[in-house]
Amino acid sequence: MSKGPVVLCILDGVGWGRRDGGDAVFMAETPNLDRLCSDHPWTLLAAHGVAVGMPSNSDMGNSEVGHNAMGAGRVFDQGAKLVQNAVDNGSIWQSPAWQQAVQGETLHLIGLVSDGNVHSHVNHLRAMVGQAAADGVGRLRVHVLTDGRDVSARSALEFIRPLEALLDDFDGDYAIGSGGGRMHITMDRYEADWPMVERGWRTHVAGDARRFPTASEAIETLYSEDSQIDDQYLPAFVVGDYTGMSDGDSVILFNFRGDRAVELCQAFDDPTFSAFERAPNPSVFFAGMMQYDGDLQIPKQFLVQPPVITDTVSENLAKAGVQTFAVSETQKFGHVTYFFNGNRGDQPDSETWAELASLNTPFEDAPHMSAEEVTSKAIEAIESGAFDHIRLNLANGDMVGHTGQLEPTIAAVESVDVEVGRLMRAVEAAGGVMLITADHGNADQMYGIDKTSGNYTTSPHTSHSLNPVPVWLYDPHRARALSASPGPEVTGGIAQIGGTVLELHGLAPPGEYLPSLLRKT
Repeated sequence: MSKGPVVLCILDGVGWGRRDGGDAVFMAETPNLDRLCSDHPWTLLAAHGVAVGMPSNSDMGNSEVGHNAMGAGRVFDQGAKLVQNAVDNGSIWQSPAWQQAVQGETLHLIGLVSDGNVHSHVNHLRAMVGQAAADGVGRLRVHVLTDGRDVSARSALEFIRPLEALLDDFDGDYAIGSGGGRMHITMDRYEADWPMVERGWRTHVAGDARRFPTASEAIETLYSEDSQIDDQYLPAFVVGDYTGMSDGDSVILFNFRGDRAVELCQAFDDPTFSAFERAPNPSVFFAGMMQYDGDLQIPKQFLVQPPVITDTVSENLAKAGVQTFAVSETQKFGHVTYFFNGNRGDQPDSETWAELASLNTPFEDAPHMSAEEVTSKAIEAIESGAFDHIRLNLANGDMVGHTGQLEPTIAAVESVDVEVGRLMRAVEAAGGVMLITADHGNADQMYGIDKTSGNYTTSPHTSHSLNPVPVWLYDPHRARALSASPGPEVTGGIAQIGGTVLELHGLAPPGEYLPSLLRKT
């Protein structure tokens, strides 16, 4: 063990890409990351697909599953795979929540309509519509949240037009009721922007927004009115004669990922809710695709059982008496706490948490975000001597990468590099050791890739990448090594971070953990 603390620094969205002009990580001036590559052990780890519990290797990773994997030390099937399995075997339709939902006067389905498979998948929605018809639902409304973040920036019509055609095929009164961009309505997280959820409530529940004959006409018009806007920021709209929800209706939120689902669940499910005035507030049956927070039982009714993650890194550290400090800005605070700790929201006695406010500014206009403040807080914890383990997330590579803008993302990566340098100096002075890695790629691919040629397109790439992520071991006093040879070779998966953290603390990982990355001496 080192004399000082073990630091886990997660560079959100900083993957290892093509190392060319479309890779903001490569294009950035990163002297500290370069020094880690030249002078310290490092390798590449898979951070997408089956390596993090997704259905296939064509599925990108994300911050939720990435932090789950690192904090669990092994791979659990995640929401995308659990829901698909439940659809395939039919168990989702036998759930009490589905059985009750189809008894409502109108069945409302709310969620992100794309095939990104990060928060939802359009095929799950299509299956729900088909099963609703088979179960005799006479009236159904879909409330579409357009993506542009986990898929191409202006791809909404690729999903909305086939959905409209599908709904037209049924004899019942099936139609789209409302919609809007995921970053404009409904899908806030960590209580950063309740007005966003309120806009969604007014749109989906009250039917109060700009009206269009069809959803596809709404999207086409909004595109024509603003040539710069992409799907994630589309203004709210209602469709046709939709006037809102009524007593006796049923509502299902079909997203499977929890962070951007919890607040809407609270608005529907919590009788003491006070974040905004719910007017109207009809008496409806509400369920989620999954239970997004098991500790707080949000929501109370759900269709598919979430993963049960046990024996986490945090639990093992707590048993050994290790005192932990976890810090991030608001955008990623739940990831270094709730998701890393196996989807548990209660703060363990052995952990101190610090959440720093994210800037209320478009990320492309302030690519430094709150990285300096997060790092300063982590350095305070390192220098205090009160903590054995420090865990932090620097959000810039992911949040600015999602804008699809190359220059701001380069600046974001350069900000992260500065903070890594500050952490390296603090860790060395304290006699500690640090693992630096990422939860998934994003900033490493800023343009779309043509599936036929493999070349970049001119379209901005706003979603996560399928690239691996680096892991560096900064151990200035002990000079321990990783088991893999240094260099850009994929030698494992990010779930191995869990066992590596435990071994750096001198603890033997549980038998079911994936192997530590440390070289055995």
